[in-house]
This record gives sequence, structure tokens and C-alpha cells, in this order.
Amino acid sequence: MKKNILLSFLTIIAFFFSSTVSFSQFNDEIECFSIIAGKNSNEDKNVLLAHNEDDWGDLLVNWYKVPAQDHNTNEKITLQHGATIPQVDHTYSYLWIEMPGMKFSDSYMNEWGLTIASDQCKSREDKAETENGGIGYYLRRLMIERAKTAKEAVKIAGKLVETYGYNYSGRSYCIADPNEAWMMAVVKGKHWVAQRIPDNEIAVIANCYTIDKIDLSDTTNFMGSKDIVDYAIKRGWYNPEPDKEFSFKFAYAEPGIVNAIWNKPRAMAAINMLAEEKIAYGSNFPFSFVPKRGITRQDLMKVLASHLEGTDFESCSNKNPHFNVAGRVCSPGNQYGFVAELRDDLPKEIANIMWIAIKRPCIQPFIPWYFGITDIPEEFTYKNWKIALQDHFAQKDLKSKTKDKAYWSYKELADITDTDYFGLTGLIKHKKETVENNLFINQSKFEKGFIDLYNIEKNKAIKYLNLFENKIINENLADTRHALELLK
Repeated sequence: MKKNILLSFLTIIAFFFSSTVSFSQFNDEIECFSIIAGKNSNEDKNVLLAHNEDDWGDLLVNWYKVPAQDHNTNEKITLQHGATIPQVDHTYSYLWIEMPGMKFSDSYMNEWGLTIASDQCKSREDKAETENGGIGYYLRRLMIERAKTAKEAVKIAGKLVETYGYNYSGRSYCIADPNEAWMMAVVKGKHWVAQRIPDNEIAVIANCYTIDKIDLSDTTNFMGSKDIVDYAIKRGWYNPEPDKEFSFKFAYAEPGIVNAIWNKPRAMAAINMLAEEKIAYGSNFPFSFVPKRGITRQDLMKVLASHLEGTDFESCSNKNPHFNVAGRVCSPGNQYGFVAELRDDLPKEIANIMWIAIKRPCIQPFIPWYFGITDIPEEFTYKNWKIALQDHFAQKDLKSKTKDKAYWSYKELADITDTDYFGLTGLIKHKKETVENNLFINQSKFEKGFIDLYNIEKNKAIKYLNLFENKIINENLADTRHALELLK
């Protein structure tokens, strides 16, 4: 034990003295985390996308179901900073997790199963080119509204970035559909690159670029800006010496970010929880890896709920595992976590699911939000989707206006348990495990009942789905508020 504590301490101290990234920058970091699993990498043979969304402050999370829409000729979309984009004739329906006022915190799943989340990845770009303020927040929404597949979404986003320029330092978008998944890295300005996750492998990303070696001639597995290498050479970020391959992540990332203490330990912990072959902390982590046998969506949920347990970076605190020098997957900034289960052999209303844990994945069960939900409980949404689309950046004093909304109960429970995590979460975690197990066991029964009804009368099947969804969502809220009453 003493040896492990000493090793952990020395590793952290050595890292801070060797890193070019300041401690003040660490305090400002947002610790989102994603996992993408190819369709042949897991027991159920489904594409899976897991994501923890991390941000700081009193932030509201809303859920909306936006319908498919037909649009008028010559209709325009005005981006946040003024640029305008022609609207398409038809946009697809989507399930939308919204955080009002936030630029990069929303997640989406559309009617084709296309699912998108993102992770901040700071770049070293300091001479970015943008048109009329460029594009940022709207990039993933335009993908979700216009694309049927992950590859199509990447092409749409790539064209938008090259036309308008990206207006944030850098970001990686995790883009998945029921058949395949892609990681798309964008850089401030007009440069981007994307890589397909192999069907039999899993990719993990913290808040740093993970795309490494690239081959844009291999259009099956890569896409990107044609001058992605030449521009790096021009800026002095890459020097092509003999036998020295170009690495996107080391060329374009802000120096120190790839190996930062808030990125590398949690990526290593996640990979070693899932991989067939373990990796060492000092190694260059792979873009993707072959998992051990029998990986399930539950394994991805366990990663999202983890705090570096069993590693040299595990917290020494006997009060709260969320607060630690080394970044952890389930962190104090968690706002929600989800595992998207994407399937193409069922009616679209139940084929694709976002298993969502609200606020803290380590104490809240992952409950299924089927794409077919149309009647979202009032306590989980604010006003309506039309107003949300229009006023996303115009919301003020949200906490005082929405104090009756469900999200604040989840946040309050997380805040209370953080005061004595190990002393207060025993029964809560037991309840979480019980709820999840029951949902997993009964999933096939519910889906069979839905299909049987769907084949007779579709409208009745949709009503059945919404009754099921409202029951489990409201029960989860009741459990959370009951736990609050016991702990206050």
C-alpha cells in the first residue's frame, strides 16, 4: 500500500514539473469523456456510444423531442455570431439533451439512430480563419438534422468547417449510427480530420485529440482537410524527417494537453477496464483497441461511473472520490451521462436508446430513453422545443425560474453525497444496481410487447411506449427525492 501511494505521489509530482500546462489551466478544464464501441466489439453486436458531459456551475439540463420539419425555400439559419447558412428542404426528428446557454454541451440522437456528443480538445491554433464569426454550437445540430449516417454527418460538418471556420480552440465529435462510428477532430479555423472506429475495436477519448497517424487516401477510414499535413509543416508544428510519421494529435493539440494529468489517467483507466491488452501510463495510447471478450453496454456504464479505482491515481480521500488532482471519469462536473445503444433490426421508435444517468453516473441508474418517446414528463423539460431552439442563448436566471424542475433534485443529491460519499451512498448505490438490473432483465419483454402492438396498431404502441417511459422516468425522480428526504 505504501509503495502504491508513493508511486502515485511521485508520478503526479513528476508530471506537474515536466508538463508545459499550468495548474491554473487544470482548474479551468472541463472533463467530458466518451467511449465509442464498434458493432463487432461487444456481446450484443451493436454500435455503442457512451458519454459523460461535464461542465461547471448551476446548469440546467432539459430533454426535448424535436419533430421532423419541412422548410420554406430560401429559409436561412443564423449562427450565434452572425453567419447565415441556407436551410435544407427537410430536417429529421431528434431527441435533444439541452443545456441552455452552453455552447458545446448538448447531445443528440435522430430518427436514423445517428447520435452525437463531443469533448473539448484544445488546439495550438492561434491564427484561425473564420467567416462572419464562424460556426461552433450549431455544428452538431446541423449534422443531426441533415444526416442519416455517421459518415454523411462527418462530410456535412467538414464542409461547414471549411466554409465558415470553427470558432472554438478545438473539439472532437463522437458520431455514431447503427452501422458504424467516427471520431471527428476540428481545429479553430478551417482544419479538421476524422477517423472511423474499426468494427471490432473501441475508442476512448478524454479532453484531448486521439487521432494519431492518418492516411487521407484511405477514404474508407479517414477524411479531412487536404492540407492538414502541409499546414502543420508551414506552422512549424511538424518537421517531416526521414521515417518520422505525421501525428495529428501531437501536431495540432495545445502542448501538454495529450499527456495532461486530467486526461491521461482516466483514459488509461478506461482502456485497461475494457482492453484485451493493458497499457502502461507512459506509452502513446492507441486511437482504438481490441476489447476483452464479452464486453457489454453495462461495462461502458461502469466506466462512466468510475473514479480511477484500482489505479495508482485513485483518490486517497476517505470522503469523496470525485475530488482528486488526477482527472477521473465520473467527476464533480458531471451533468449527465449516457450510453447510446444503436440497432437497425427493430422499429425505429425502439431501435435506438439513450440509457441516461442524470447528473452523477456513480449514484444514478442508467434508465432507457427510447427514441420513440414523444411525451416527456413536464418536470424534465422547460417550456417547449420551439422556444428552446429560439432562446438557447437567451435564457437568464434559469435556476430561480426552474426551481421546480427535476434536474435540481438530482444536483442537490449529488452535492449532499459529496460531503461524505462513502458514508452516504451505500443504499443509493444498492438502489441503482437493483433498478438497472430490473430494466436490463425486462427490456426484451417490453420490446416484444411493443412490437406485438406495433404490428396491430402503431398509435397504440407509441402510447404504450410513452406510458412505460413516463413510469420509469418518474419513478427515478421519486427515488431521488426520497433519498434527499432521508439525507437532509
